[in-house]
Amino acid sequence: MSRIRIFVISLFLIFGQSVLAATIDTVETYSPSMKKTIKAVVMTPSNYATGKEFPVLYLLHGYSGNYADWVRKAPAVLDAADTYQMIIVCPDGNFNSWYFDSPADANSRYETYVAQELVNWVDGKYRTIKDRSGRGITGLSMGGHGALYLAFRHQDVFGAAGSMSGGVDIRPFPKNWDMATKLGTYAQYPERWEQNTVINLLHLLTANSLALIIDCGTEDFFFRVNENLHHKLLERNLPHDYISRAGAHNWAYWNNAVIYQLVFMNRYFNKGK
Repeated sequence: MSRIRIFVISLFLIFGQSVLAATIDTVETYSPSMKKTIKAVVMTPSNYATGKEFPVLYLLHGYSGNYADWVRKAPAVLDAADTYQMIIVCPDGNFNSWYFDSPADANSRYETYVAQELVNWVDGKYRTIKDRSGRGITGLSMGGHGALYLAFRHQDVFGAAGSMSGGVDIRPFPKNWDMATKLGTYAQYPERWEQNTVINLLHLLTANSLALIIDCGTEDFFFRVNENLHHKLLERNLPHDYISRAGAHNWAYWNNAVIYQLVFMNRYFNKGK
C-alpha cells in the first residue's frame, strides 16, 4: 500500500477556535473488479490509538469532483472525526461514475468498489465497527444519488444513508453530466435508466430498514426530484428526515448541509448507548 500521511497544517481553524486534532490520511486502495488503484481520504480521531472500535461514515463527492473535495472545500468536515468520534472515508468515485456498476463501461464498477471492496479494505486496515450499525454513507449531488443507491441496494452493509442536493431521479436529465456514457442513451436503453435511479428503488425498503436523511435547497435544479422522493417515501410510510431551505447547488449550501448529516449519523451510531 502506498500511503501519504497528510498532517493538517497546525494553524487555527478559520473560526479561530482550536487546533485541528484529527489525522487525515491519503491512502491508495486496489479495486480487483476494475484492476486499478484508487485514492481515498481517511480521517481518524485524535484518540484513535486508544484501541476502541469506531463507526465509519463514507462521504461521497459529486460530479467532476474527487476524493479530496470534502477536505479542501468543507471546513466543517475537518474536525468532525474528533467531534463525533467516527472515522470518515472520502473515496474517489471518478468524475462521472454515479457510483453504480456501469452496464456500458466495464471499467466503471463503483458500486462494487465502494460497497464491497473499499468497505472490506477499511475494515481490514482500521479498527472499525464491522457491522451495518457502525456504517453510514452520504454525499452531495452525484454522491447523494450514490449514497442512497448504494445503501438501498446494500442494506446489509450500511445502516444509515443521506443525500445532499442529490440527483435522486436521473431520468429528467438524459443529456447531462456524462450519464449516457455510463448507461447508454435514454432513448436506446430506457430500462437501464429506470433500474439505476434512486426513486425507483423504494421497493427495496421497509419501515426503518435504513435511517435516512435527505436535504436539498429550494433553488437547486434537483429540488423537484428531491421533493418527489420525499413524497413517495411518505406515501410508502417510510420514515426519514427531510430538510429543505433556501439554497442552491453549491458549496455554500453543502458546508451547512453536511453539519446536519454529521449530527444525524452520530445519533444513529450512538442509538442504544
